Amino acid sequence: MNENNAVEILLVEDNPQDLELTLRALQKAHIANRIQIARDGVEALDYVFGEGTFAGRRIEDAPRLILLDLKLPKVDGLEVLQRIKSDPRTKTIPVVILTSSKEQRDVVESYRLGVNSYIVKPVNFEGFTVAVRDLGMYWLLLNEAPRPGA
Repeated sequence: MNENNAVEILLVEDNPQDLELTLRALQKAHIANRIQIARDGVEALDYVFGEGTFAGRRIEDAPRLILLDLKLPKVDGLEVLQRIKSDPRTKTIPVVILTSSKEQRDVVESYRLGVNSYIVKPVNFEGFTVAVRDLGMYWLLLNEAPRPGA
């Protein structure tokens, strides 16, 4: 895949309002143009691993960042995180939990499984926009990630 067409962010979110807010916040911040949306854990895993409806997608063409909700249908966010971080081919992809859950056990388990950051969604749009902008600025512009295959 041409790197210019590579997906920058895989956004895994099942709540239509949160999905729309996140997309608006990313667009407002002019951070990422190429966003792939997954609305459940199975779709997210299929995308990351090039399976199911994404069969044929090269696993090496990984997104630069995964924004992952925890409360997902079919396969929950913690299991998605565990699968991504336990596979040598995908474990270096930065994963940021973006969730409404403030449950301490979710925070602890996410870090135990290898999450790169855990962010509780702010309730108002302005706060949410700032959080998403700062996330994108850090992970897509400032963070130095290893090159695929390095």
